[in-house]
Amino acid sequence: MNRKQHATILRNARKIHRIMGIFLFAFFLVISLTGLLLGWKKNIDYLQTPTQKGVAKDVSAWLPMDTLIANANLALEKKWGRKLSTEIDKLDARPDKGIIKVIYKNHYNSLQIDAATGEVLSYESRTSDFIEQLHDGSYIDDLFGLPGGIFKLFYTALLGLALTAFAVTGFWLWYGPKVMRKLS
Repeated sequence: MNRKQHATILRNARKIHRIMGIFLFAFFLVISLTGLLLGWKKNIDYLQTPTQKGVAKDVSAWLPMDTLIANANLALEKKWGRKLSTEIDKLDARPDKGIIKVIYKNHYNSLQIDAATGEVLSYESRTSDFIEQLHDGSYIDDLFGLPGGIFKLFYTALLGLALTAFAVTGFWLWYGPKVMRKLS
């Protein structure tokens, strides 16, 4: 390959790199900042409330699950009113801590319940869940009611491919001039 062909490839790499950067700047800014926050979530209490400790690690001493759920739902309504849905997304049992985390659908509130006494140990605003949904694009799916996570799939595919293209064009923008100098 001669110097002129290398110069053309270098110009094209620079153009691709610049155009992608202009169009994808906001997406990369969101994904990088949310990724940074997610990496630190266990170390910042505002992002993720520390896991509390219950009185009994022995699961046989725990209250029945329906009692724990009923206690959580009553506490949720008492704290935030009936406006919040009590539909549960998941229950996160932590036998080593003696607690159950009750995580609700349709909002970012959850509770940590002592599994043996049914007492609420912590009310949480799950900021890290919101940040994770921004990070992976699923927030847009939920916001607009898009089926099957279609935006999330498009968003992650676009940004994954763009990051690969940035790596390739960025490498060539660094290495290409070295090749050009050798051809001189």
